[in-house]
Amino acid sequence: MGYYTPAGGLPPQSALLTDRAIVKEAYTVIPKGVLRDIVTSNLPGFTRTRSWIIARPIAGFATTFSQLIVEIAQGGGASTPEQEAMVEGVLFVTSGELTVTIAGTQHLLAAGGYAYLAPGETWSLANDGAESVSFHWVRKAYEKVPGIEAPASFVTSDQAVEPRPMPDTDGAWATTRFVDPDDLAHDMHVNIVTFQPGGSIPFAETHVMEHGLFVLEGKAVYRLNDDWVEVEAGDYMWLRAFCPQACYAGGPGPFRYLLYKDVNRQIRLT
Repeated sequence: MGYYTPAGGLPPQSALLTDRAIVKEAYTVIPKGVLRDIVTSNLPGFTRTRSWIIARPIAGFATTFSQLIVEIAQGGGASTPEQEAMVEGVLFVTSGELTVTIAGTQHLLAAGGYAYLAPGETWSLANDGAESVSFHWVRKAYEKVPGIEAPASFVTSDQAVEPRPMPDTDGAWATTRFVDPDDLAHDMHVNIVTFQPGGSIPFAETHVMEHGLFVLEGKAVYRLNDDWVEVEAGDYMWLRAFCPQACYAGGPGPFRYLLYKDVNRQIRLT
């Protein structure tokens, strides 16, 4: 099992400009070839760190979340990564080892490591290893509901959670769920979806949840609104609420992606 991690760099001057990047009203595709040195961002409070910001709330794009790919060199980190008190987060490590200290307790996350950081939590990040570490950081403003306590922080991993096959798929389509879908304390899910070669979403999903999808492994043909788009490991897709979506996994190995969605809240009208 491997997870795609961008290496940065720049293409040669002889390279063609044509790529697979797409920005439309209903969806955006950021192909892996876009993740170059020239488009990285520095983050306040971090040392020896660069990031690719692949989703943020702006008109015509993400509305509920931000997503970053963060790379920390040896000896780098941040004592206060999250500077907004009511923002929750999820970290998912794709390469290297990340030390996450939550409320004074250290956790070492290797590739596949997953951490949920509750709103208002005290936490920090450090790369104490010999190599750079790369991870996804999904952030969302927590939507509190009267009578429901915010969820607690926790640490787990892709390897520790058994994927759950979708009904009537014979295991061709499965989801690794890191939180209980019926736990109303959580207002976002960041899961891993896996399709075996030839597996598919067999209908055009059209739903209220907004999505961010980063392809960790494999390739597929994805239905985005009225287009069929080829995607592969390292590509990122944003889908607005109600954008029709489906896919066929292309093989020869599994097709896996990290999936964000907003859940478990009534629609605010005032």
